[in-house]
Amino acid sequence: MSNTEQIADPTSYRAIWNLAWPQVLMMMFHFLIGFVDVWVAGQIDSNVQAALGMISQTFLFFLVIAIAIGNGCVAAISQSIGAGLHKRAARYIGLVVLLGLVCGVGISGLGLSFRHIFLGILQTPDDIYPIAQYFLQIYLVLLPVYYVFVITNAVFRAKMMVFIPMRAIAIVALVNTIADLGFGLGWFGFPEFGYKGVAWATLLSISGGAIYNFIVLTGRGILVRDSFAPWRWARRALPYLIKVAAPAGGTQALWHTGYIVLFAIVASLPFDAVDALAGLAAGMRIESLLFLPAFAFNMTASILIGHFLGAGNKVEAKRVGLRILGTACGLMSVVAVVFWPFIEPMAKFLAPEPDVTVQAAVYLKYNIISIPFTVASMTLGGIMTGAGATIYNFWIYSSASWLVRLPVAYVLGHLILKDAEGVYIAMLVSQVFQSTIMFYIFMCRDWYRFSMIKRKNSTAPAA
Repeated sequence: MSNTEQIADPTSYRAIWNLAWPQVLMMMFHFLIGFVDVWVAGQIDSNVQAALGMISQTFLFFLVIAIAIGNGCVAAISQSIGAGLHKRAARYIGLVVLLGLVCGVGISGLGLSFRHIFLGILQTPDDIYPIAQYFLQIYLVLLPVYYVFVITNAVFRAKMMVFIPMRAIAIVALVNTIADLGFGLGWFGFPEFGYKGVAWATLLSISGGAIYNFIVLTGRGILVRDSFAPWRWARRALPYLIKVAAPAGGTQALWHTGYIVLFAIVASLPFDAVDALAGLAAGMRIESLLFLPAFAFNMTASILIGHFLGAGNKVEAKRVGLRILGTACGLMSVVAVVFWPFIEPMAKFLAPEPDVTVQAAVYLKYNIISIPFTVASMTLGGIMTGAGATIYNFWIYSSASWLVRLPVAYVLGHLILKDAEGVYIAMLVSQVFQSTIMFYIFMCRDWYRFSMIKRKNSTAPAA
């Protein structure tokens, strides 16, 4: 895609697909990165795999602000471009890159200072403590670069330049795979460093992706000296970024915390808790692969909605939103039907112990039934992000998790059915609740008002 930041007919199915498929591939590369890390760690030692799994999952908390800024970035930049205010878009690019770097450095410093306390809070077992500490230390050193990588990818998506982040993630996946196998296991004649090699593979690969992004940003004149606006402009522009980013960050934090509580509910079930926990972990890995296209539609929706609302075209924004929603739900429902006969073979492949296989299969059945509702929620969440209406995502996602999923999971899992099936039913119920409320908001409420849409008394900075 060119650097013109425009496509011929953004409302067409072809345009939606042209934006979505590179992002599907991008999510596949994300999956590959995690898969290779886990596989190589398992080849080294089970303690390494356990330490990597724990630190990788909890490290998401350190990235919450980067993801939040990325959401604000997509809304502000796509709306500015849609409005034809390219100078404002350029200044927002400079602002989010600088903000990401400052936040990354600050959180990295705090994390390194309190890393031992953090590992203590996690109740890190003594057997894996030194390994977990090393992973955490390297990841925290990498954090400022990681922040810039996440945010610059969001910049390209906001400009509809979706092939750039796809190539960046491909570079990360390639470098990570070679470095994991080379420095982790000693393949290709590389020196074998074990778990330290796996940690450095992440540092090298993310740094490579960030360098590529910066080369493109500066080489194409997207990030130049004039991108960094005076403080008086930034002071007017920051409130909108915060308005979008703060609820997005809160959503991420509460959602991840909700999953931790969900694991605790499963771990404390009256019967077969260990098998249920293993089945849940295995099922979630398979499910994560199925939902990669849904994430792509989420990002596509945020891009297009932002562009239309920036141009002040609420009618087309709603129209393209419905078209993306129908495409995503229809496509993923077909995937669910095709996958249904393979539930038990896939569960057995990833969880070969018979009792765990049963648990994983039950988990997958309920979550595949929920696919249309889950995909609808994800796509509608992308629409709200593009509109800057992340406050709806915050309240609805948080309510679905903490007021529906977790209480129902406890009641069904611990008091009525007394097994993991009750938890999986609760997950289905929460997705139905979540998607229904989101669709009502989309169809019946004025979610457009959260955008920088052209209107009287707008406080958005013009340039």
